[in-house]
Amino acid sequence: MSVYTKARRIIWIRRAVQGLALFLFVYLLTANRPADGVAPTAPVTFFFDLNPLVTLSSWLSTHTFEGLSLLALLTVGVTLIFGRVFCGWFCPMGTLHNMVGSLRDQFRKVVPRKESYSKWQRAKYFVLVALLVMAAAGAQWTGVLDPFSLLYRSLALTVIPALDAGLSETANAVYLSDPHLGGLHFRDWTDPVYIWWKDHVTATELRVFSGSGLVFLVFIAALVANLYRNRFWCRYICPLGGLLGLISFRPLLRLTSDPAACNSCKKCTLACPAAAQPELPNEWLATECFGCWNCVGSCDNQGLDFKWFSPIKKSSEGSVDLGKRRLLAAGVSGVAGLAMLRVTPAAHGKTFESSLIRPPGALPERDFLQRCVRCGLCMQTCPSGGLQPTFAEAGLEGLWSPVLVPAIGWCEFNCHACGQVCPTGAIEPLDLPVKQKVKIGLAVIDSTRCLPYAYGRECIVCEEHCPVPDKAITFEYRDATQRDGSVRRLKFPRVDPDRCTGCGICETKCPFQDKAAIRVTSAGEDRHPENQPMLPAEAGGYYYEQDSQSDQSSDPYGYN
Repeated sequence: MSVYTKARRIIWIRRAVQGLALFLFVYLLTANRPADGVAPTAPVTFFFDLNPLVTLSSWLSTHTFEGLSLLALLTVGVTLIFGRVFCGWFCPMGTLHNMVGSLRDQFRKVVPRKESYSKWQRAKYFVLVALLVMAAAGAQWTGVLDPFSLLYRSLALTVIPALDAGLSETANAVYLSDPHLGGLHFRDWTDPVYIWWKDHVTATELRVFSGSGLVFLVFIAALVANLYRNRFWCRYICPLGGLLGLISFRPLLRLTSDPAACNSCKKCTLACPAAAQPELPNEWLATECFGCWNCVGSCDNQGLDFKWFSPIKKSSEGSVDLGKRRLLAAGVSGVAGLAMLRVTPAAHGKTFESSLIRPPGALPERDFLQRCVRCGLCMQTCPSGGLQPTFAEAGLEGLWSPVLVPAIGWCEFNCHACGQVCPTGAIEPLDLPVKQKVKIGLAVIDSTRCLPYAYGRECIVCEEHCPVPDKAITFEYRDATQRDGSVRRLKFPRVDPDRCTGCGICETKCPFQDKAAIRVTSAGEDRHPENQPMLPAEAGGYYYEQDSQSDQSSDPYGYN
């Protein structure tokens, strides 16, 4: 078999593997769909468990390994043998980059095609060093740029909701207008597609996520950049690619070239998505190469091939000069970045953001942010859609981490899926009976909006929906004078802080939809003993009630 024939076969095998990996990633994403609050049985964290960047950064920030994260050693082993084939064969984000990059031929007249190596490709190594220094100091920000976290977050929070909305609107429009040709109704085509989508992808009503615009812009920018340089993200930014590049500095499988067969046609240069310099004898960059075999398959003279070498034999290929000063500057940048993340009072536990309601099982805030990689698995699996990505609630350090927004959805009493799917242990996998007793916040009544208090109208919605046994919302009977002078006996709700878990369903279901008359804050959360608004009970318990007309309305925690 000729080298060319072998290369073409390997290229097609690689494309098939890429397609299967992307399909598996999307399948596991949809398998994490909410269904009656039951945690998914599929290994939805599989790709994150294979990710050595998540494992390394989590260990640096917490000095512990979680779950099956040691599977990342498999990725490291494959990289030591074959080089960065994980980027070229298995990474689903890389597959999307390849797909978009294949469109570049349409833009040749607009963007000149240049595939030669650029020193700017060293940037990903400096990004990696900065992120690892931050992780070692306790700031887990790798998830913002990690390709698996970025892809999962983008698909779960933007692409799937957009497709869901588009399919829903289309199916409804076809159903209502009922266009037809004779006896053939268009809805007979659209309804089965929409029903399949609901049953196999979303399994719930339309869910949308706040702040998803920024997530989508980052995702689209990463893909569109391939029209400028093929695999732009992988070459210049990806910290996982930087880590795998450092590991693959001396792989067992290396590119060899025959200078006598080279006619300087540069076809291998244009075919290389990594700009690994296959056209330069003895200057091939193992740390950049994806092992895609495109260069070998493009050579008409069969002057390139991959061959096995002993790990003891020093590589005679080229190398990427990172420079000690540049690495030191990257480390200093990580320290500076950490300092900028930690300049807020909340970062030091001086204040507690009332809207920062973390899911049940979430570790104390500092520990939580040391583990959370902003992957979005918990938000995807939340059956009510109440878990949303943060924007400003947790500061820049907590960007895109999960927060419960009761105005959108609540924490389902019989669900503990978020802790079961968290790949890093930022949310502990609590047993359901334990989770049902965890306090993540406290409901507060606004008497200026509550119907019995403010308008003398009957309303028991919050109490009806409270899922806590023996109810965390009770009533006391009071007389309410009506406009005509008559007196009505009404039920006035009260919150029992000993029973309230802060699940938020009372706020979600409150008749006041613009701004609920009963709202949940982070006060009373179990994970922070300091964030407790209650004074010791003098006798027989106590209750907490906020009157927005009093001084307490502007300071619900009573700190000032």
